[in-house]
Amino acid sequence: MSSSSGGQQGPAARQAAMAEQVLADGSATAAELAERFGVSLMTIHRDLDELERQGIVRKFRGGVTAQPSGVFESNVQYRLKTMRAEKAAVAEHALRMVEPGMAILLDDSTSTLEIARRLRTGEVTPLTVVTNFLEAINLLADQRGIHLMALGGDYDPLHSSFLGVSCVEAVEQLRVDVCFASTSAVHGGYAYHQEQHIVSVKRAMLDAAARNVLLIDHTKLGRVALHRVVPLSRFDTVLVDDGASAEALRDLDEHKVHYEVCAMKGGHDGTGAT
Repeated sequence: MSSSSGGQQGPAARQAAMAEQVLADGSATAAELAERFGVSLMTIHRDLDELERQGIVRKFRGGVTAQPSGVFESNVQYRLKTMRAEKAAVAEHALRMVEPGMAILLDDSTSTLEIARRLRTGEVTPLTVVTNFLEAINLLADQRGIHLMALGGDYDPLHSSFLGVSCVEAVEQLRVDVCFASTSAVHGGYAYHQEQHIVSVKRAMLDAAARNVLLIDHTKLGRVALHRVVPLSRFDTVLVDDGASAEALRDLDEHKVHYEVCAMKGGHDGTGAT
């Protein structure tokens, strides 16, 4: 996009193009965006304020980022783009744990979304799938052989999922065979996440399952976020891709975590996100 065309765009179209660039690149400075879109720094900062209000990006001194931190989780559209080969490897492994006739629970992570993608092949049916993730609901809504149960609650566009007290109460009424979940960080024998309202839903999901499986990519190992979700002992199995370092795996060994390393078909592609 030339700077002249950027300047001629309306605010909504410019903000959409700006969000697409930041989600693709991970971060950008205000000066870079002003040059690219041919508008003033003042206009750029107004645009970034609006994108931050929508939960798409976070502002920092001199720029903006879509990447997660220990306090903020990244937007779902950014998470959908990251660590795809790693998530695919872990999901393929997780699928071996699913048998016809089961009821399974998928949280609102893009890691478990890869399981939903593979369920569309129809090879594991009949199956009951319970989820609060709109992306997974849309994938499985028309899938024959799958009884889909959508968990209600307050819709959160940042996560593309349904959350809150209503969601927790809905989960508490259920009992499933396996819960597949992911978190933002794993360290010292605990799983962590940045946001408290996500933590409450994940805990309820783990309580509702006979078995719990944690799906993570290797970049989450050795990291922490603001809230402890649960001890890793709450999971029957932790699945991680084979990009994990020996040191990171040693930390799991020291905390007596049962984990399985999943071989990737492709290469690594960036920063981890749930």
